[in-house]
Amino acid sequence: MTTHLTHWGAFEADSDGDRLTAVRPWRGDPEPMRLIENVASAQHHPTRVDQPYVRQGWLERGAGAAGRGDEPFVPVSWETALDLLAGELGRVYREHGAEAVYGGSYGWASAGRFHHAQSQTHRFLNCLGGYVRHVNSYSLGVSQVLMPHVLDHLGVVLERATSKTVLAEHTDLVVAFGGLSPKNAAVAPGGVSRHNTRGWIGAARARGCRFVSITPLRDDIPVEAEAEWLAPRPGSDTALMLALAQVLDAEGLADKAFLDKYTVGYERFLGYVRGETDGIVKSPEWAAALTGLPAERIRTLAREMASARTFVTVSWSLQRAQYGEQPLWLGVVLAAMLGQIGLPGGGFGHGYGSTANVGEPAREFSPPRLPQGLNGVDTFIPVARIADMLLNPGQPFEYDGQHLVYPDIRLVYWAGGNPFHHHQDLARLREAFARPETVVVHDPFWSSTARHADFVLPSTMTIERDDFGAGENDCLLFPMKAITRPHGKARDDYAIFSELAERLGIGKEFTEGRTADEWLRHLYEEWRLRHNLPDFDTFWASEHIELPVPDPQQILCADFRADPEQFPLSTPSGKIEIFSETIDGFGYADCPGHPTWFEPEEWLGAPAAAEFPLQLVANQPRSKLHSQLDVGAYSQSTKVAGREPVRLHPADAAARDLHDGDTVRLRSKRGSCLAGLIIDDGVRQGVAQLSTGAWYDPDPTNPAFCRHGNPNVLTPDRPSSTLSQGCTGQLSLVEIERYDGVAPDLAVNRPPATVQEAAQHLP
Repeated sequence: MTTHLTHWGAFEADSDGDRLTAVRPWRGDPEPMRLIENVASAQHHPTRVDQPYVRQGWLERGAGAAGRGDEPFVPVSWETALDLLAGELGRVYREHGAEAVYGGSYGWASAGRFHHAQSQTHRFLNCLGGYVRHVNSYSLGVSQVLMPHVLDHLGVVLERATSKTVLAEHTDLVVAFGGLSPKNAAVAPGGVSRHNTRGWIGAARARGCRFVSITPLRDDIPVEAEAEWLAPRPGSDTALMLALAQVLDAEGLADKAFLDKYTVGYERFLGYVRGETDGIVKSPEWAAALTGLPAERIRTLAREMASARTFVTVSWSLQRAQYGEQPLWLGVVLAAMLGQIGLPGGGFGHGYGSTANVGEPAREFSPPRLPQGLNGVDTFIPVARIADMLLNPGQPFEYDGQHLVYPDIRLVYWAGGNPFHHHQDLARLREAFARPETVVVHDPFWSSTARHADFVLPSTMTIERDDFGAGENDCLLFPMKAITRPHGKARDDYAIFSELAERLGIGKEFTEGRTADEWLRHLYEEWRLRHNLPDFDTFWASEHIELPVPDPQQILCADFRADPEQFPLSTPSGKIEIFSETIDGFGYADCPGHPTWFEPEEWLGAPAAAEFPLQLVANQPRSKLHSQLDVGAYSQSTKVAGREPVRLHPADAAARDLHDGDTVRLRSKRGSCLAGLIIDDGVRQGVAQLSTGAWYDPDPTNPAFCRHGNPNVLTPDRPSSTLSQGCTGQLSLVEIERYDGVAPDLAVNRPPATVQEAAQHLP
């Protein structure tokens, strides 16, 4: 029996050397997750990449996009694949320079600190001279830009978030905008040792804490919360929060002393709330017309918040939408108006229920990691703008007060992650991926991204290599010993890059003369000597070691509250910025200097709802992490007739004469997809919930039609605002109808077409 680590938990496994014969959640996890079931069943699935492949057209015609995503692949030897790829990398760097290479490699990839695909890729490309990079993430693109202007750097807000144990002991009322989703809290970057979401919520409730979950989905909070469920129209949270602020102001419930001492710009914001700047008082009656919630419940909720130790938390989902800055900013403003920021059990939180690590007290120091070196290229894009970059080289764009230009990308190098999962408007992304001259992908599986590549190099799963790992803010560091041999001819990313580096004359710079095992020992020993921890051999023989946590009862902004002069925030003023002079100075019409209500282009109050009368909520799946291991047994068990399930309220299903188990077509302005219907009154009327994560399976004649149920053929590829250029994949308008006739076969559960005879074209 061997203990191993994934992003969704630690597990114990038995192996015969070739495959896992038994997989169990780690015995130390109080709330184990069924996602573990995907690991063993996926390892030798037919969609594992068994050897290197090169797209047929690339072999026959050389670098160029024609046929990408449509043509078959040719199996080749490692020697051939690496020789060809080294030649192509040399050509692109020589002829076009490092600014023509995009080192995408965005995504969770696999757990483990050394075999971290993104770090490996970036270290390799930096040795060649650099690459165009991305900043921010699809999950938090808005937050990463807005928070430093308003409250603090996002890393501080997340890593120093008030401990869940403090909330369980001190909070009287949790108002959760976007809920506290137990499925999202099952995962964390790098891993989770002990899941505890149901535990802390249950303990708080047992003590008398009340929970109000504000979301279109009833199950966005554990049953232990016994929560009141308020379901405003999706996209209207900003209006609701403005009305809460209006009541706090009008009834004298705002903490004026706190606002005067710890914030700036409150009076500017009040002018808007009171209607002095636009003639519209942001009252509960005004908000009721937008949200669909009763005005009196909005009013009484504001009073309840002011009369209790209240914790205001905003999920990541709310900022993954058009104008996503506004509800996030208002969460901070409401907490400031209540005057409880920095107090035990009160204040503001961002991401409780969005990931397991938020609310875990910060470690004294982080685990070791592979150094990536220096990037010789300054050019970057916000990560959610990849299609814009590939389709519009040389075009200017704005981002966080900067005037930037999209580079001309000739080669995309991707290891870890799947942009055909994360990105929106997949038909447009497919068009964008057809532009570069060469696309290279390392992947254990024939993912959607691998199927749109020219070079597909098979990489190992974590269970097939040695590593060590710990999740963000997790205090346990696990040795991650290889449990089985690699599948087929798969190699780890370090081995692939080492051989490429030798061919390109940068071998010594990339490897520093070390094997992967030597790197593990070197990184650990160098790190542990600084922190007085056990030596490598002792660590490697253990199940895990524990990292110190200096303040288990940490409270966000406690030092700032105690002494704002000695412990200022990282905002320009050093205080909470309810009005931001910096943001206002950018002059962005879609994100002014204080929180503002903007009507989204796609919501149930928009004219477009006449044609598309359902609000799609494209949230995270419960049976997998993003799209990882979608072919695994647990993920497959949740499908309906082999397709991703879509949930619909009984009244909406009846109006369309739809029944449980029907194969249905969802359509939007951008495309359509098939899904299997589940009727559920836990979904707000007027809402369709279809999680992301189904591997994109485009119809061969229509890339805007996914046969498998990927909602990102439906979602818009537009930025949240000019400020953040963040992702807006959470919401869009759709219609649903029964799919008549025989549903088309799926292609994603088997490998793509390959041709042996094309090998004759090899040089």
